[in-house]
Amino acid sequence: MAEIVFDQVAKVYPGGNTAVQNLSLHVADGEFMVLVGPSGCGKTTALRMIAGLEEVSDGTISIGGRVVNNVLPKDRDIAMVFQNYALYPQMTVAQNMGFALKIRNVPKDEIARRVGEAAKILRLTEYLDRRPKALSGGQRQRVAMGRAIVREPQAFLMDEPLSNLDAQLRVEMRTEISRIQRLLGVATIYVTHDQTEAMTMGDRVAVMRGGILQQVATPDDLYDHPANAFVAGFIGSPPMNLLNAVVDERDGGLHVRFGDQSVVVPERYRQSHRLDAYVGRPLLLGVRPEDLVAATGDAPGRFTATVTLREALGSEILAHLNFGGEEVIVTDDTTTAPAAHSSRVVARLGARAKVEVGERVELTLNPENLHFFDAESGVTLRGGA
Repeated sequence: MAEIVFDQVAKVYPGGNTAVQNLSLHVADGEFMVLVGPSGCGKTTALRMIAGLEEVSDGTISIGGRVVNNVLPKDRDIAMVFQNYALYPQMTVAQNMGFALKIRNVPKDEIARRVGEAAKILRLTEYLDRRPKALSGGQRQRVAMGRAIVREPQAFLMDEPLSNLDAQLRVEMRTEISRIQRLLGVATIYVTHDQTEAMTMGDRVAVMRGGILQQVATPDDLYDHPANAFVAGFIGSPPMNLLNAVVDERDGGLHVRFGDQSVVVPERYRQSHRLDAYVGRPLLLGVRPEDLVAATGDAPGRFTATVTLREALGSEILAHLNFGGEEVIVTDDTTTAPAAHSSRVVARLGARAKVEVGERVELTLNPENLHFFDAESGVTLRGGA
């Protein structure tokens, strides 16, 4: 078992294309770290550099305190699990799991011991004599994991291992992989573009964009305290609503104006988000869908919007709203300025909410969970972030 450390790591391909830039990241011994981001953000390249499948252009990668930049892949003592199972169809489950040990001339009784232990962990004991064609997709993925486990490596690397599974199997295997990783206690780096996988599996999550690490934090901290507008708009399903807004000072307090609506900003944000410096200046207002709530009684900060789409999901209703403002869509490229796009926001309402397409509804913002970002850089205005 070992920790994994990226120290100012970069990957530049011939022609000048930079896939990873100045990546510094520490994965503790036994930690489950998830790299997440849109396609082309550099997460798989980072994983392949750890494995030795891509050369490091700059910086260093260490595994267990040993710099491995110039160490051959086979000598790094890591095991990879890919989205493609790559099982040998003519071999049994036991033979597939033990093949890497066999070619290393590990004694047969030791191979049998390791395969048996891994099969018990993976709940594959009764399938050891079967061939891959007789297994389900989830079982095949567990065999691929077993092949990695029997090697007893210092670290596991997983590159979108659930991509080929259907929705139900993905949920089941998320739970299985998390259980197995905790049981083994081996440092694991897991790459995915699926933020739901990232949030439900990782001890910590590293969000990447355009080859640059945006934020690394626990799932709860990413959700509650995103470092910038990109993370805010990427993490969460549906993602955070990001709105072009302006802060005004009147009647002794601050108001945030978005579209043709205006609501009072609770006084505590004045200090925590340094909003005095933004009076009269554009910024981004971020509101999670669950923090747009139906107004009742004489609730403060109410505003009106038109329902443009209603999604009934059984346990909740997602109401798509138009209130005459501008939603902000943060693009996946490397530009830092979010782009004004449309005037839709999404509210997560209770399953019994009475909302219909075309009607006007009255809502309020949950004053405990507002987010403010710089309009140009997208960086959070929250002090100490």
